[in-house]
Amino acid sequence: ANGMAVSPDNKTLIVAESHANRLTAFDIAADGGLANRRRWADLGNGFPDGICLDAEGAIWYADVPNRHCVRVREGGAMLDSVDADRGCFACMLGGADGKTLFIVAAEWRGFEHMISDARTGQVLSIEASAPGAGWP
Repeated sequence: ANGMAVSPDNKTLIVAESHANRLTAFDIAADGGLANRRRWADLGNGFPDGICLDAEGAIWYADVPNRHCVRVREGGAMLDSVDADRGCFACMLGGADGKTLFIVAAEWRGFEHMISDARTGQVLSIEASAPGAGWP
């Protein structure tokens, strides 16, 4: 698993499973235990890395090999997409009104090129339709 997000009511944990091409949800018990594992969204050829929740209950996920960030609702319907010229590793909603989507992106040609592709990182930003919610 890669990215994780907790719903605003602290009752649901959503986990990005990059190599399973899905987002998985768990109920969070009062003692912090997890139960009721379920598929939140199947993403087809999407590889979710970092994720964040918005106030409309949708998730933005960063996708390294497909070089974009995608906004999906529970069930997997795509609501929005932002393309980049490099792999997107993480995303977070913030800014004064919470509607700025910040994206951490860098060139990516695989693990074997991590050293040679160093120092290509950027923080990109775009305006999103809904503000952030939940944690982190």
